[in-house]
Parts: sequence; C-alpha cells; structure tokens
Amino acid sequence: MDGQEAGPVGLRARLRAALGDSSDASLTKRLAGMIFVIRVASAGLAYVSHVLLARWMGSADYGVYVYAWTWVLLLGSMMDFGISVSAQKVIPEYRGKNQLNLLRGFLYGSRNLTFAVSLATSCVLAGLVYLLSPWIEPNTVVPLYIGCTILPALVLANVQDGIARSHDWMRLALTPQSIFRQALIIGFVVGAFALGANVGAGEAMAFSAIAVWVATLGQMIFLDRSLKGVVAPGPRHYDYRGWLAISLPILMVEGFYLLLSHVDILVLQAFRSSDEVGIYHAVVKTLALVSFIHYAMSATTAHRFAEYHAAGDRARLSAYLQHSIRWTFWPSVAATCLLLAFGKPLLWLFGPQFTSGYAPMFVAAVGLIARSAVGPVERLLNMLGHQKACALAYALAFVLNLILCVALVPSYGIYGAAAATSISLVVESALLFWITRARLGLHVLPFGSGL
Repeated sequence: MDGQEAGPVGLRARLRAALGDSSDASLTKRLAGMIFVIRVASAGLAYVSHVLLARWMGSADYGVYVYAWTWVLLLGSMMDFGISVSAQKVIPEYRGKNQLNLLRGFLYGSRNLTFAVSLATSCVLAGLVYLLSPWIEPNTVVPLYIGCTILPALVLANVQDGIARSHDWMRLALTPQSIFRQALIIGFVVGAFALGANVGAGEAMAFSAIAVWVATLGQMIFLDRSLKGVVAPGPRHYDYRGWLAISLPILMVEGFYLLLSHVDILVLQAFRSSDEVGIYHAVVKTLALVSFIHYAMSATTAHRFAEYHAAGDRARLSAYLQHSIRWTFWPSVAATCLLLAFGKPLLWLFGPQFTSGYAPMFVAAVGLIARSAVGPVERLLNMLGHQKACALAYALAFVLNLILCVALVPSYGIYGAAAATSISLVVESALLFWITRARLGLHVLPFGSGL
C-alpha cells in the first residue's frame, strides 16, 4: 500500500508537506492495510462458515441463527459502556502525561468492570427470555439462551480489542475473534457433518459460544504478556468515575450506530419470514468487504486524532483526516463495483434461493458508499469531545431507519429493508459532514482540499 498514491495524484506530497514527514501516514496505511487483510481473511472464513450453515440448515433455521446472533452482537457491543472505544483516548493520554498508576489501573480495571457487569446482565437477560418464552417462537428460545452465555466473553473481547489497538497491536486486537473464532466455527461445522449430526440454529449458536470463549481467553493470555513488556509493574489507581465520564457519551454514539446497523434484521424478523431474514443477511455478508475498509481506517486513526488534538497541531490533524477519508472512499468504491459484478454467484454459494437477494444488493450498496464518503469522522468527533453531537446524528438516523423499516418492510421485504438502511446512511453521512464542518471547520470529503 505504501507504494501507491492515495486517491488523486499529489496527495502524498501534500500530506508530507503538512505532516512534515510521512511516518504517521505511512504507519496508518500499514496498520489499516494489516487490519483490512485480517478482516478480508475473516470475511472469507465467515463467508465459508455461513455458507456451510445456510446450506446445511436451510434458509429458515439459518434466519433464526442470524436473528439470535444479531441480538448477541448488538447487546455485546453496547455492554462495555463504550470503554472499548474510549481506551483509544484514555491510554494515549495516560501515556503522554506519564500517569502510569492510572494507566495500570485502566488496563486491568476496565476489563474487570465490564466483565462483571456483563455477566450479571446476561443472567437478567436469560431470565427475561424465560419470562417471554410463551410469546417467542419456540425454535428461537434455545438460541437466545445460548446467546446470553456468549455476552460476557464478547464484551471482554471488545475491551481487549480497544486496549490492543491503542498500542498498535492490530494482529492481537483482531486475529482472535476475526480469524481464530471463525476457523473454530468452520471446524465444528465440518466435524458435525462428518459425524452425521443434525445442525440447527441451537447447535450453530453453541458452536459460536465455544469459539468466542476460546478466542477471548486466548487473547487475554497474549495481551497480558504483551502489556508486561511495555508497562512496568507498580501500583494501580482505578478512576472508574473518570473512565465512565469519557466512555458513556461514546456509548451513546456506538449504541445508536449499532441500532442503526441492526434494526433492519430485527424488523425483518418481526414482519417477514425467517427465510427472508437469512437471504437478507447473506446480502449483508456479501457486501461486508466494503464496510471493512471503513472499519480498518477507523480502527487505526482514532488515537492519532486524539494525539494531534492534544498537541494542538491543527494542520497535522487536518492533513491526517484528509488522508484517512480518501483511503476510505476510493477503495470502497472499487470494492463495491467488484462485489456487485460478482454478487449473484457469491449469493448462489449460500443456496439457489439466496440469489433473489442480488437486486437488493444494489440498493444496499448506496448507503455504504455514502458512509465511506465521510471516512472515519465519527471517530474524530468522539476523540475531540463532540460525542453528543455525533450521538444525536446517529440517533436521528436510527429513528429514520426504524420508521422506514416499519413502513417498507411489511410490503417490500428485503427491498424495503435495504432502501430504509441506505436512506438512513445517506442522512447520517450528511449530518456528520455538517457537524464536522460547523464545529471544527475541517474539510470532510474525499475530493477537494483545504479547510
């Protein structure tokens, strides 16, 4: 990636002039490239596992599995109080100010706090499933119970991911859940097939539960070993109130972002058949490569934004933001064109009935391109103290998505879900663009330049 021009010709020269040297930009591209490669490998493994599950279970059971797993992802990503993201702000600040007591306290206290709370919350959620079971479809009850057992491990993995990323340990941050977990699931599915066992939604969730726990515990061991090499032992100070003061506004942003990302699946399950849920999820998985590019840039830029802002270096911050937006948008456009060109055969891998999702792919792609056009500006706003404005943008986009889904899904099914989500993402991107221009005066587009 270092040997290529980022976007239009001359960006590299302008970035070097603004940054004074290209070390940070070069490091960002290498780390983003590493993350993208890991996520692409993960997408490949996840694609294989989902293809195997869909082929084996059929679209109906696969839809139930997707529904239960969506709840796990949604709740597990919100139950860390936003600490997985705020770690990228807190850790660089503690290191920069040499506040080692607070740093040591955060590295261990953040994990203990989130794991304990998520464990208690999971027990409450399991009780809620029990109370609501008379009104829940019988074949979804067991998958939801198993989902409750996954939540503490997933929350812990998210926090460990944030800690590792704050030290630029991208392989340690992503490989356990992105690669190892997916490989385990494939192994379980192939093993069950070899034994002639029946695999339904419950068995698939059990495979996922074992894989998440094994990957999380392995990541914990390697993370603790790595931290011993960079943080000297000593006393720990636990500033729980200070951490939550930073993290909870970020949780608002992440929460509405996740609701925006998953409401289409949940509304589909409420109004349409499990078969349609499975087909729509296959469309989402096929387009996942586009969102991985955005994720790769967001994962590598957040703590850099915090560093440049703390140093008061506006020119460097502006150039770095431009660089990250262009490296998000142009690869996303290329990836979208490639996926749309080969979308039908990719969907066919799930089963012949899944090719009915090909036309909605074009509708869903519009929103992903719109989101990539503003790059990782939500990370910029979070790191620079504008979490509430960012959360408001996501909240408005989520409400719009919910309203549109409820209005369109009953009549138009997966076409309605794709259209609702794309319209909401366009509105979200426009709001983030306006907030960043109005509050920070920064250029937030992949073309043009200047403040």
